[in-house]
Amino acid sequence: QVQLVESGGGLVQPGGSLRLSCVASTSIFNFYSMGWYRQAPRKQRELVAQISSGGGTNYADSVKGRFTISRDNARNTVYLQMNSLKPEDTAVYYCRSESTGSWGQGTQVTVSS
Repeated sequence: QVQLVESGGGLVQPGGSLRLSCVASTSIFNFYSMGWYRQAPRKQRELVAQISSGGGTNYADSVKGRFTISRDNARNTVYLQMNSLKPEDTAVYYCRSESTGSWGQGTQVTVSS
């Protein structure tokens, strides 16, 4: 079971930016598809973005043009660059290995003035 550790969450004003990171404890990270999900209070967890082992990406309509998922296989890390943040982006953000089903512990993102 691969372990995933997220970081980079915090409090940011509307219109601001944050970059989330997720480090995976595996020697075969480059073969994994990875995803970012989020869960707001009283809502179901939802997909935000995915990146395949080959670098192909997929985004939720609500974040297209604002968020960018990327990966650095040399660092076993997947990133989520979040720009033009809105209050409705407030949630706990989770990293997931789509290949193994493993989840990280989550990192809180709060967008508020």
